[in-house]
Amino acid sequence: MARNYRQEYDRYQGTSAQKKRRAGRNAARRKMIASGQASVGDGKDVAHKDNNPLNNKSKNIKMEAKKSNRSFKRTKTARRA
Repeated sequence: MARNYRQEYDRYQGTSAQKKRRAGRNAARRKMIASGQASVGDGKDVAHKDNNPLNNKSKNIKMEAKKSNRSFKRTKTARRA
């Protein structure tokens, strides 16, 4: 069975809540680039310490390797500091 990307977008990625979260992640990345902590194409992710992409305060975001940022188990509690 092939993956239905149109349906996936309509049901999840296209919802207003997910669009706001994606915009928050993009804003955090732009903020890190502007501050000089990240560069375009560096292969790293911007990690939100409290796991909330809408909270882009300087104390809540940090640069992290893609592997470590995407490998921890997601929970409702705050993640490692």
